[in-house]
Amino acid sequence: MRPLRVLLTGGRAPATLELARLLHAAGCEVISAESAPCDLAGASRAVARRYRLPPPRWASSAFAAELARIALLERADLIVPTCEEIFWVARFRSDLEAVCPVACEPLGVLEELHDKERFVRLAAGLGLEVPETRPLRGPEDLRALGDPREWVLKPTHSRFAARTRLRPSPAALRRWQPLPGERWVAQRYLRGRVLCSYSVAREGRLCAHACYAATLTAGAGASVVFRAERHAAVRAWVERFVAARRFSGQIAFDFVEGVDGRVAAIECNPRLTSGIHLFAGQAQVVEGLLGREAGEAGVLEPDGNCAYALHTALLLRLLGRPACGDLWRALRQSRDVIARPGDAVPARAQLRSAAWLLALGWRRGISPLEASTWDIEYNGSRV
Repeated sequence: MRPLRVLLTGGRAPATLELARLLHAAGCEVISAESAPCDLAGASRAVARRYRLPPPRWASSAFAAELARIALLERADLIVPTCEEIFWVARFRSDLEAVCPVACEPLGVLEELHDKERFVRLAAGLGLEVPETRPLRGPEDLRALGDPREWVLKPTHSRFAARTRLRPSPAALRRWQPLPGERWVAQRYLRGRVLCSYSVAREGRLCAHACYAATLTAGAGASVVFRAERHAAVRAWVERFVAARRFSGQIAFDFVEGVDGRVAAIECNPRLTSGIHLFAGQAQVVEGLLGREAGEAGVLEPDGNCAYALHTALLLRLLGRPACGDLWRALRQSRDVIARPGDAVPARAQLRSAAWLLALGWRRGISPLEASTWDIEYNGSRV
């Protein structure tokens, strides 16, 4: 009998590379389909074949048609979207499931979680801790905030904290201009430690769970260093949420932990995130995603205290801050998430990826981090 054949999308991301390696270690045959010219996962020995897709943000129908064609050609047993293209996959989920199962929730479910206003309203309705969050519809809503330095302003659809206004001054707020048709929220600023979670759930039951502190980040958002920690309050919050929603798939949350140890979720990412790196070497983390976990199995958590990091990101930051002890310490005390013994090609492929992101960012007037999702980002069903 042939191994389970899994078709991954979003291979540009280091997290998808990690997932590909874990699926391969679990005995799956892994296929990669990616719209970017640089496919980190596709460069790995863990991936049997790779394909290029049209960009879903600009050619969503062509993207879905080509993905279905590849799934049919490869006789895929499962499609697993990983990055923000998950929303485009979910939009065409019924068409794709005519070919093979798709490991994501319907678009309506994902949209509610991705939207920062709707997610907070949903979690509050479940009795879970979230910060006060107000929609910003016009100048009167801004005036009603009072002191803007007690608030965080962010688009309802954004990623990596891009364009977030953290505690803006009154003068900065007067200069702020949202893009036409864009929705924003103001979220009460919470003082405390930022924590991130990554989990795999199946029909409302937590199968795997990791938590880590956001200590070093790329810009204001995405973490580049990951060290697992056991946090009972975060796990309890996540367990209550996925149970109430009977959620299946990969899901991540950002929290703020107050001085009293209580946690409040500030946003949700209903997809793969960098927390997967904490399960390096634990192939059983994919069992829930594949739907073949044992019914009585407990919740899998990272089994070690090793730190993982994007060494390339740390080195780039050291170019601007060569005397920063925290960066040097993180580099010395962590394992790179890209370079692995016996799988060296992705480490070289990331150089091509970095060049592509820099060039795209320069052409579009955006940061390299924003460029990383430029062709796949999803900003609501109105687009």
